[in-house]
Amino acid sequence: MTELPITLSRCAISTNVEVDSERAIKVVPKSHDEVLNDKQLVDYRDHRVRFLSWLLKVGKNPDKAEGYSPYTVYSTAYRTARFDLWLWEQKGGYKYPPDADDGAAYMDHLAFSDKSQTVKGKAQEGLQHFSKWLQHTQGRDEWEFEYSFDGSGGNHQPQDFLTREERREIRQAALNEGNIPAYDTLTANEREGWKLYISNALNKNYDEVTRDDWDEVNGWEITSLVWSSLDAGLRPNEVRNARTAWVDTKNGVLRIPKDESSKNEGNWTVSLTDRTATALSRWLEEREQYERYEDTHSLWLTSHGNPHSSSSLRRLLHRLCDQADIETANRKMSWYTIRHSVGTYMTKERDLAATKAQLRHKNPQTTMKYDQVPVEDRRDALNRMG
Repeated sequence: MTELPITLSRCAISTNVEVDSERAIKVVPKSHDEVLNDKQLVDYRDHRVRFLSWLLKVGKNPDKAEGYSPYTVYSTAYRTARFDLWLWEQKGGYKYPPDADDGAAYMDHLAFSDKSQTVKGKAQEGLQHFSKWLQHTQGRDEWEFEYSFDGSGGNHQPQDFLTREERREIRQAALNEGNIPAYDTLTANEREGWKLYISNALNKNYDEVTRDDWDEVNGWEITSLVWSSLDAGLRPNEVRNARTAWVDTKNGVLRIPKDESSKNEGNWTVSLTDRTATALSRWLEEREQYERYEDTHSLWLTSHGNPHSSSSLRRLLHRLCDQADIETANRKMSWYTIRHSVGTYMTKERDLAATKAQLRHKNPQTTMKYDQVPVEDRRDALNRMG
């Protein structure tokens, strides 16, 4: 086996950066020696050289080809290597590159370890650098985490969440989203199917449906997706993995099997409001008319027939915020913002046990971060205090 550790200065790709020999950027640390076989070592080394060289050359600002300092890359190399080793132990073997689910699982692992908040924050920063590389070189989605750590030593907290009023405004904006295909864009055969759907939606006889009725029916796809997330606090990966079999509109729940859940930890039965169950029922009927859903059990897809990603969901949320005049500046407004609002207000209305079940947390400590009083309630308390 190749002599370890392998440092960036010994690899074929030139960094054009002087690095202190005592701070040589380790591509493959000694700790990985007994874990990787020869072929895995070659594959891992190649990926790591490209990743770390990219950070040095352009990683800080790819548009301006500005790289990170050698010290920053040295630290990132060390922290991401520790993550890789942890992942292989969890997966029972080599996997590279890791994905967003792996990164989220690692941060969950660190969240309640005895590591300091600074160590946790720096580990998260390293994963963010890795995600950035995947984004710019492989077109991957940005990795998102349920909470953030303060690398300078502060406590970890949930990301921003929607207030009660914002939740109502987002729900209303989603109700205004979505149209069925225009009459003129459909073939004769397609119109027959939509005509039947419209007749059911408007409670009209099939033969009485006219071209004008197309303007009277709106689509339920986006509405059902957003409302389900407002109820269930769906993670981006759960939106992507959602299947039609999850939906039980009769009982007003989502039934998420263990092998299809985001973290593969157990079967979950998640409550839905009556209006969300109605939206899902309408969507399942409408869904039958779209060609992009013919050969898949996916509950929701983008207009191009692709699974939703954290990026597409973030764009959707920002569009809804714009429609509802919700300020997004100086806030980290991602799909997790919806999830955090579910956790915050479920805890306030019921208790942590209800939040744990609704958000599908295996570890009760994960739910504890929602044991805080929303800002508007604290403001009301101040007003009462005088």
